[in-house]
Amino acid sequence: MSLLAALATQTATAGSVPVVVDTPSVDWWGLLPLILLAAPAMVLLHVSSLLRRVFRGFHALATVAIAGTAAGFAIVQWFRVQDVAGGRGPYTTVAGAFTVDGFSVFVTVVLCLAVIVSALVADGYLRREGLDGAETYALLLLSASGGVVMASANDLIVLFLGLEVLSIPVYVLAASHLRRSTSQEAGFKYFILGAFASAFFLYGIALTYGATGSTNLSVIRATLSADPFVDGGTLLLAGAAFLLVGFGFKVAAVPFHAWTPDVYQGAPSPVVAYMASGVKAAGFAGLVRVFSVALEGQVNDWRPIVVGLAVLTLLGGSVLAVVQTDVKRMLAYSSISHAGFLLVGVAAASAAGTAAVLFYLAAYAVIIGGTFAVVTAVGGPGERSTSLDAFRGLGRRHPVLALGFAVLLFAQTGVPLTSGFFAKFGVIKAAVDGEWYWLAAVAMVSAVIGAFVYLRIVVAMFMLDDAGATHGHDEDVAEEAPEPEPVALPGALVLALGAAVLLTLVVGVLPGLLTGLADDAVPTVLATLP
Repeated sequence: MSLLAALATQTATAGSVPVVVDTPSVDWWGLLPLILLAAPAMVLLHVSSLLRRVFRGFHALATVAIAGTAAGFAIVQWFRVQDVAGGRGPYTTVAGAFTVDGFSVFVTVVLCLAVIVSALVADGYLRREGLDGAETYALLLLSASGGVVMASANDLIVLFLGLEVLSIPVYVLAASHLRRSTSQEAGFKYFILGAFASAFFLYGIALTYGATGSTNLSVIRATLSADPFVDGGTLLLAGAAFLLVGFGFKVAAVPFHAWTPDVYQGAPSPVVAYMASGVKAAGFAGLVRVFSVALEGQVNDWRPIVVGLAVLTLLGGSVLAVVQTDVKRMLAYSSISHAGFLLVGVAAASAAGTAAVLFYLAAYAVIIGGTFAVVTAVGGPGERSTSLDAFRGLGRRHPVLALGFAVLLFAQTGVPLTSGFFAKFGVIKAAVDGEWYWLAAVAMVSAVIGAFVYLRIVVAMFMLDDAGATHGHDEDVAEEAPEPEPVALPGALVLALGAAVLLTLVVGVLPGLLTGLADDAVPTVLATLP
């Protein structure tokens, strides 16, 4: 007899009525993308420890295959949750703690895409640095599984577990370059501040439970719908504020952004690519779940705080990026500015705002992955060449690489015919539709300031020679300047960069390919809630 059956039939005393243990039903199909990310990561570690010799690129190829398979099953789930007329539709499982809907499936695919791009970029980087092994790839997969839990969580405790599973592998990844003290420093800073933010998040869960009597998001929403001021509002608002601090750290919102520039500069660039895409996507997925869904009825209470964070993040990120001279730090502050745009979509507190956030996350994951592919290539061994000077004359030395980088930088600027344009347009339009005109104006001002940052890099690549002089001037000085180290372009990195540029341009020309999916994902968020 199994242990579960024994417990179910065990009696407290002789002759008493058997005790029936009510166990939750589990839909394993709904959990399949999560399982396909986490379980193969463990297998990959064991296989690599048993097989000392594997063919070159095995770990990266395996990771791409694992993430691609998980994304494939997520896409199959998409058609299932969208088939409301066929009697399927979104649903919850594991005692209502895990949600399978269009929103969670969409974010799952984005996370898998972030893992694929990061794995392709990491392949050449790890071999160049003499760090090739399965550990980096396994940690990427495990972190992504935590992101899936965050996107699908229908319970604050489950959401916290997902947050920790997402974060702990990234702490290790940030410090994974043992030969660079800056990498270990980055991991230590990220870990300390991350633990501090987790404590705030736990306090938020406790206060929210005290205010509503539950940690289940569906129950919280139903409770607040019946009585919007269960406890007079104070305890609930304090809990929401603490939760927002935890999310603010994870998405690098001002004033919780202090870790970002140092960690981005010190951590390996492929890891930063995942942090800026996958971690940010998971953070905003959890933020939307809690505030735009569970606390939708209290929008007038929490929205002013989110609006304030959005303004600080927009202006703080773009202004501080202007004064940087290291490209990785520039991209770190620009990532903060992008978080501000996403907060504008959250502050809109509408279906259009949520759809715009999903579009932005998907487009940004591709753009930033390709961007850090170029930074990885130019950085060279030990990533010693990440200053702006290292990119001078790149258009002459590697015109195709520089052109691809320019496309991705223009996309981050929001130039038309790129996915970045429609990403920014979507969140600004959502703010305007909600009559937050001044917030939309702040977002546009931030975009203009940010454009200067990206154009500095483009000018350095195409209009300045390797000595830093403008073409046509001081040619003798340029000729005397030492030739920069050659940039190595591994095949996997070229594939990641080419795919990123192609997808950025395709979505920029045909935005309906992605906007339609984002719009379809939003209604299913509420379908499983009372």
